[in-house]
Amino acid sequence: MNDILVIQSKIYEIRGVKVMIDKDLAELYQVTTENFNKAVKRNIKRFPPDFMFQLTKDEYDFLKFQNGILKMGRGEHSKYLPYAFTEQGLAMLSGILNSDIAIQTNITIMRAFVSFRRMATSLPIPDTHADITQLRKEFEELKLDIEDILHDQNDINESTRAQLDAISTALAELQAKEPPQRPR
Repeated sequence: MNDILVIQSKIYEIRGVKVMIDKDLAELYQVTTENFNKAVKRNIKRFPPDFMFQLTKDEYDFLKFQNGILKMGRGEHSKYLPYAFTEQGLAMLSGILNSDIAIQTNITIMRAFVSFRRMATSLPIPDTHADITQLRKEFEELKLDIEDILHDQNDINESTRAQLDAISTALAELQAKEPPQRPR
């Protein structure tokens, strides 16, 4: 179960689909990212765009920012944009990576995705019309509350403004008076 949680922490949503990144997969399969990608490229016909795609710079930057996946330091990151593998692409990997570690890792990855799907299907389906009606009601109440707060703030500001004017006038009068002379 712990292996599934580790794998789930390496599943990201990009372009509206759940994917895993080549670097994370290589680590799980206990190979270098370079060798992992070479094996994929030797079998590129098995990986159409809906199975595997290369991230854009913006997607990769966002992923690094959101998840802190980039370690700092010389040699810690690739000069190439990573590849993302969808669930179908991950299943296809089982046909090209045949070591005992690869087989066990693929089984665990498939279990992690199944676990995600079970969680998603177990969530209650909202009653859209009732939800929208409730949101509108709450929005209107919030709008009225904000209007009351702004009205109260304007009242406070008028009162405060009058007090500040009185204080300014008093200070101006004090400054206008000649200070008392000190005995020498």
